[in-house]
Amino acid sequence: MPRTYARLCFHIVFATKRRTPWILPELARELYPFVAGIVGDQGGLLLAIGGMPDHVHLLVDLRPHPSVAVVVKAIKGSSSRWINEDGRASDHFAWQEGYAAFSVSPSVLERVRTYVLNQEQHHLKSTFLTEQRDLLAKHGIAFDEADPED
Repeated sequence: MPRTYARLCFHIVFATKRRTPWILPELARELYPFVAGIVGDQGGLLLAIGGMPDHVHLLVDLRPHPSVAVVVKAIKGSSSRWINEDGRASDHFAWQEGYAAFSVSPSVLERVRTYVLNQEQHHLKSTFLTEQRDLLAKHGIAFDEADPED
C-alpha cells in the first residue's frame, strides 16, 4: 500500500494527584477545550471529554505516531503547567503518574462517547475505584490492589 490508513480510537482515563478534587466546573469549562487543543497539536481529534473533580475521561482518535503514551504525557504536562501558571487551582495542581488507555472499536464509539460525556450520572452509582476495576476487568487487565494512590 502506498499510504498508511489507520483509525485508532482510545478511551483514556487519568486522575489528579492523590485524587484531589481540583477539576471543579469552572476549571473544567476551560480545561476541556485546552485538552482538545493539545490533542489537535498531537495530530489527533478529541471526540469527547468528561469527568469528575478528581479524574477525566477522553475519547480520542489518534494517528499511529505519536504514541498514546506521548499524547497522554503532552496532555498532562501542558495542562498542569497551564493550570499552575495561571493560578487556576488553589494548590499546586498535578496529575497522577499513570493512566488507563483502551482501544475502542468504531462499532461502539457512540456508546463510549455517551459514557464519557455522562460521568456525573455514572458516578451517582459508582465510585472511581469501582469504575477503574470494572474498566480494567472489561478489557482483560488485572487490577493491582497494591497500586499506591500517588
